[in-house]
Amino acid sequence: MKSDNVDFPISELIRRRKSVRAFTDQLVEQDKLNSLFEATRWAPSSTNEQPWLYIYASKDQTALWNKLFEALNDGNKIWVKDAPLLIVSFARKNFTRFPGPNAHAMYDLGGANAFLALQAVELGLQVRQIAGFNAAKVMENLNVPDLYEPGVFLAVGYPGSPESLPENLKLREAAPRERNSQQVFVMNQVFDNEK
Repeated sequence: MKSDNVDFPISELIRRRKSVRAFTDQLVEQDKLNSLFEATRWAPSSTNEQPWLYIYASKDQTALWNKLFEALNDGNKIWVKDAPLLIVSFARKNFTRFPGPNAHAMYDLGGANAFLALQAVELGLQVRQIAGFNAAKVMENLNVPDLYEPGVFLAVGYPGSPESLPENLKLREAAPRERNSQQVFVMNQVFDNEK
């Protein structure tokens, strides 16, 4: 029950957001970069912990960009090599105001990443979030303390031409954005355990 139709009104930012793989080589300007991270600052979080941390590198920061790039799976390196901005997101494992693990830290990080992605659309950019990476390599390459857990990578930039991609990715880039219909994931009743 997937469709590429928008069945009910949604924000234009949500409608225009797309997880692109093709980027131009134009660097993301510092003021736009600041706006992306300002958007994460205003994301909601459990007890207002804001348990996220971001490490980023522009393509012109070769040494740091390469440390991030090296941690990606080979299948992602094929297209990420052209991304002008790489970000890796982390969740702080424990609360700062009282002892114990923050069971909602990764959820909160996901919300902050969503805010960043929507702010990117507002600025004429697009973001593709990436789960295919070696977490141990990220921690080692960036000397990250054990206080943090990696979430996802984010490739950010101005959308480019799908023609720049290998054939298999070009087809995926041009495919419609299909989503499950609401009937698949929304209920207004308890589970029926007899089925």
